[in-house]
Amino acid sequence: MGWITDPFGEPIVLRGAVELVLLGVLSGGLGCWIVLSGVSSTAESLSHGMLPGLVGAALLGIPLLLGGAVGLVVAAVAIALVQRSPLTPDVATSVVITGLLGAGVLLGLSPSAPAGLGSLLFGDLLGVSDLDLALAAALGVVVTLLLFLLHPTLLLTGFDRLNATALGRSPARLDLVLAVLLALATLVAVQALGTLLVVAMLVGPAATARLVSRRVAPMMLLAVAIAVVASVAGLAASYHANLAAGACVVLALAAAFCMTLAGRGIAHVVLARSAA
Repeated sequence: MGWITDPFGEPIVLRGAVELVLLGVLSGGLGCWIVLSGVSSTAESLSHGMLPGLVGAALLGIPLLLGGAVGLVVAAVAIALVQRSPLTPDVATSVVITGLLGAGVLLGLSPSAPAGLGSLLFGDLLGVSDLDLALAAALGVVVTLLLFLLHPTLLLTGFDRLNATALGRSPARLDLVLAVLLALATLVAVQALGTLLVVAMLVGPAATARLVSRRVAPMMLLAVAIAVVASVAGLAASYHANLAAGACVVLALAAAFCMTLAGRGIAHVVLARSAA
């Protein structure tokens, strides 16, 4: 048990674990609808596209949250504009996002850039502040409440958009709500995991839970459990191995997905042979 509990005797590691638990609760439920709605690419696009705003905020000495919010708006507007081009949406979006990512890296390499901008890419899980914890907790409550209130509408719209429209529901409006929640979650989680790794927390646990459950409510609960357990285990492993915390968390989430996928495949083979 010491291997598990020893890391959390350190205050900064314990604070990082609390942040991961809060982000796990936040991303578990929201991530399920991201996966079910097929907008995981949007999650990745927004997280990468906000980098110029974050770097610009660091250069100007203004709060990173403000810069990240501006970066998200710019990325969203740019994506919306290029999707009207003759190119397919995924190609157009890829061009814009890689361009914004390159602009962010270029700004970060300028002579006036402050030190430590690498944390914007890969996060600084062990450097989260009380404000970061408070924001994650507040947004977790808001997202959980909204998902609970919108659950019937999300079910109808997510699986039968034509029928939802016939019943007077607006799929486009619901897509907008999900996009706003996704943007807020990305903004809150980027301090801990960075723009390159945050999508793993938003999509990974939900994708893993989808392999196990076909019902939405159990899938959401399972996604939260996977996000919390795997990410905290990754943090503990990073402490013992003296490796980057954010990268170890993402590897733990990826390992959970791979093991679940492999277990599902083995189970199907065993069941097929027993039925033969």
